[in-house]
Amino acid sequence: MAPPNPELLCVSTRRGVFLNTILYGVLVVQTFNYFQTYKTTDKPLIRYLVIYLLVLETFNTGCVMEMMYDILVKPLVRTKPPSGPPKPPMLLSADAIVTVFISTPVQLFMARRICVLSESVIVPIIILVLSFVSLGGGTALSILVTIIPDFSRFNEFYPAVSTWLGASALADLLITGCLLFTLQRKRTGMRATDGIINKIMLLTIQTGLITTVFAIADLVLALSIRGKGFNFIPDFALSKLYTNTLLASLNARMDYGAILSNPDNLLFRSNVNTNKSQAASIPIHFGHHSGDNDTVNSSCCSGD
Repeated sequence: MAPPNPELLCVSTRRGVFLNTILYGVLVVQTFNYFQTYKTTDKPLIRYLVIYLLVLETFNTGCVMEMMYDILVKPLVRTKPPSGPPKPPMLLSADAIVTVFISTPVQLFMARRICVLSESVIVPIIILVLSFVSLGGGTALSILVTIIPDFSRFNEFYPAVSTWLGASALADLLITGCLLFTLQRKRTGMRATDGIINKIMLLTIQTGLITTVFAIADLVLALSIRGKGFNFIPDFALSKLYTNTLLASLNARMDYGAILSNPDNLLFRSNVNTNKSQAASIPIHFGHHSGDNDTVNSSCCSGD
């Protein structure tokens, strides 16, 4: 494999880092909103998951910024030209393993939601397997980049890249499709309830498919346009998309609760005679194993 074009590699890396840092800002705001609202109501495990993701994302952003320093600044202060083929930035090896350490818990969280909603374990088990396959592929890739820090030999990494991104994209696609199918089956014919379900389905499409698209784009660019580094653009944003997806689904419960507790709004104008306390607890059988009914906002997006 020919060595990469340094100029294209620099441009692609810079754009990927910019996208990563922008999404990190969104992540910080979403995390702040989450703890402002659910600091005392969500189970500790969910709060610990959010903290864990924030810490890893902060580390990830630090890594990509250090990579930009390696690419843009170090060549300017180097006293003598480098010998041998161009080497990747030192912290590039951390990218894949940090990303899968973020994506795997998010996918497992969503798999559990599907298990609760659908009362089935078949699809969640498939998602679990794909998630751990992706974890193995990302870990293997990081190890390979550490052992062989040579851009010209990156063709040796493509099996690990394909395993990581292919399994992750397939898991995301299953999560999105299964959630949409399950929510579609939960329609009751009640205007307010179906309106909330429609909003949840729209959120699922907006957040669930974006990780799938970026994972596929990362894989396609890595395998088809080699030596240019174009895959770094979606790659550096991937972990942030997983975390923002999870936080978006958790924070969206505020909106669903407000709609259900205020039935006299423009969206549900026809329900003006509905009692607010009844609207706030519209039961939808979302399949908790205890047999209890849950409201749309608590069952669909929470992690209990």
